Amino acid sequence: MPRLLGGRVPEPLARLLDGEALEEKVGHTFLLLTADGSGWPHVAMLSVGEVVCPAPDRLRLALWPRSHTTGNLERSNAAVLMAVLPPATYYLRLRCRRLPDMSVGDTPRAMFEAALEETLEDVVAYAEVTSGIGFRLTDPERTLAAWREAVAALLSG
Repeated sequence: MPRLLGGRVPEPLARLLDGEALEEKVGHTFLLLTADGSGWPHVAMLSVGEVVCPAPDRLRLALWPRSHTTGNLERSNAAVLMAVLPPATYYLRLRCRRLPDMSVGDTPRAMFEAALEETLEDVVAYAEVTSGIGFRLTDPERTLAAWREAVAALLSG
């Protein structure tokens, strides 16, 4: 049965997004939903190298500066982050504001601070969520190095 959890990141998700031991968290995918200028939903997939939880009521996001997601957030400031952590699925309603851009190596990233407005936990008695979207890195060393740099910038924000 879905239930509202208030304006805090659930503890299992906060631990996953703490910016530590990234090599153990490879494969977790989070969906960030925004709306475009016409009201159509837009979905971006994020990793533990692009979203961190610096406080129980906040997230920070590292996005591509010229992406549709960045443009949508600049226009509306509203987003939903979906996280699947079996047996639950979480939907976090966010109000986002752009911070100064950061660099990961020589690549700029748009940094957003997201204030958590509400969290919905979705668990039902008749079925158990067993997994979400996952991935495998093609160049783990290089990607993990970039993630560590991005996470450090997001946490120092």
